[in-house]
Amino acid sequence: MKKLKFSSNLIELILNKTKDTTWRINDDKWLKIWDILSLSDWEKEFSKAEILWVKETSFEHLTNEDKNWHENFSSDEEMYKIYSWYYKINIWAKTRLKVIKFKLI
Repeated sequence: MKKLKFSSNLIELILNKTKDTTWRINDDKWLKIWDILSLSDWEKEFSKAEILWVKETSFEHLTNEDKNWHENFSSDEEMYKIYSWYYKINIWAKTRLKVIKFKLI
């Protein structure tokens, strides 16, 4: 089973179904539709989910649909800063990512 890790501040958003979309850079798991996922923080699993759809794009081409059901950012600069911190690389508008929509099971 493929595992996706989330920051602890996002767990409640996922469990109450306010967040059902995640963005991933450098997908080394080859995430695809119908994959079953183990969702965890850095210590333990908190739920399982199934991938409903996957889209490859760049930050500059994220649509409103891509941003719906994802945590919000006050600006693009804040978004780049947070993702740069998550991935320990410089993130900018042209950085490629996968948008992943999932449902809890």
